[in-house]
Amino acid sequence: MAIPARFAPIVFGALLSAIMVTLVSAFVIAVTQGFDEHFVAAWLRSCALTWPVAFPTVTLVAPWVRRLVGWLTV
Repeated sequence: MAIPARFAPIVFGALLSAIMVTLVSAFVIAVTQGFDEHFVAAWLRSCALTWPVAFPTVTLVAPWVRRLVGWLTV
């Protein structure tokens, strides 16, 4: 399955936000609630609630961050 290159920014945003939401949600749930019998359900619910916010945010902010990194680095 090859995705056309013109969709690269959207694919980047989708993958990066999914990875970040998955990791951060697991960490926050583990710290605040611990690993109990409700961990997986709480983790999945957290991912489902936060990914729709993270995906457009990453997709819209990524170009600005790339420019900022270019400006800050030599």
